[in-house]
Amino acid sequence: MSAASEKTRVLTGITTTGTPHLGNYVGAIKPAIAASQDPSVQSYYFLADLHALIKCQDPRRVQESRLEIAATWLALGLDTDNAIFYRQSDVPEITELTWMLSCVCAKGLMNRAHAYKAAVAENEAAGNQDPDKGITMGLFGYPVLMAADILMFNANKVPVGRDQIQHIEMARDIAGRFNHLYKGQYFTLPDAVVDERVEVLGGLDGRKMSKSYNNTIPLFVSEKKLQKLVRKIKTNSLEPGEPKDPSSCTLFQIYSAFATVGQTEAMRTEYANGIGWGEAKNRVFELLNEQLREPRERYQALMEDPGHIEQVLIKGAERARAEAAPLMDRLRQAAGLGRFV
Repeated sequence: MSAASEKTRVLTGITTTGTPHLGNYVGAIKPAIAASQDPSVQSYYFLADLHALIKCQDPRRVQESRLEIAATWLALGLDTDNAIFYRQSDVPEITELTWMLSCVCAKGLMNRAHAYKAAVAENEAAGNQDPDKGITMGLFGYPVLMAADILMFNANKVPVGRDQIQHIEMARDIAGRFNHLYKGQYFTLPDAVVDERVEVLGGLDGRKMSKSYNNTIPLFVSEKKLQKLVRKIKTNSLEPGEPKDPSSCTLFQIYSAFATVGQTEAMRTEYANGIGWGEAKNRVFELLNEQLREPRERYQALMEDPGHIEQVLIKGAERARAEAAPLMDRLRQAAGLGRFV
């Protein structure tokens, strides 16, 4: 057994429909980049651009988002020598595997998918006679595509939020069914990894930072725009000199996500002493601007050199396909689709 095959395989996909923001960085990008530098882990990071088509039919937005997300991960230090970083659409074996898995996946399993059930419930609440109105086969079947993403590389662990655990369980069911039908251990059964310590940042309005709420602070906006956005963060009406509660404050939460332990404790003392909101926002802006200045410069340079990003992704796709192609040959043979000679 090779050293590479003995490594724990960890796979993460990033849907290419939006611009990366502070919440993405703290919740997903920062811990993933740290894992990419761990020699005991074989990491797979991919731009889930086929998934993006399910909810975004704006070609320009998908294209822009793919470039922005790739540039963001590279600017923040993704180790592409250790990790395999690729575009989902550059690995055609994934879509072929999706079809093979679809042929062993029970429709009833897909009927129970949270996203599909939520879309049906929305139609029923709106009084639509057709409960499937507006629901595409992409939305209905995307857990199978997600299973193919995972099983293609026999990932051991898949870091996800709680809302995605069901999809990992579905991938396990589909893998087990395929293994049983074709009488072999073709797929590893993946495990969902939910890190309860991962912080969910609040946005400008105090709700979870999300592009759905239009309340995000993009990671690499200009210094002037960053300052303007920080000043928009919602606070209460307490005056300077009045003690403030850091535990319920979005400003403090964002500050502590980027600060050292010592900086965080010093700011907590400032809150107890009644720091004014204007000054607190200045502190948050200064900390963010200091930490993001260098990666922002790298990001801008990368965005101006899409050819370099393209070469990184092509190299990643070649590495991914070097693993995917032999597995697909084995799966075709197992299903009766192998060559005659």
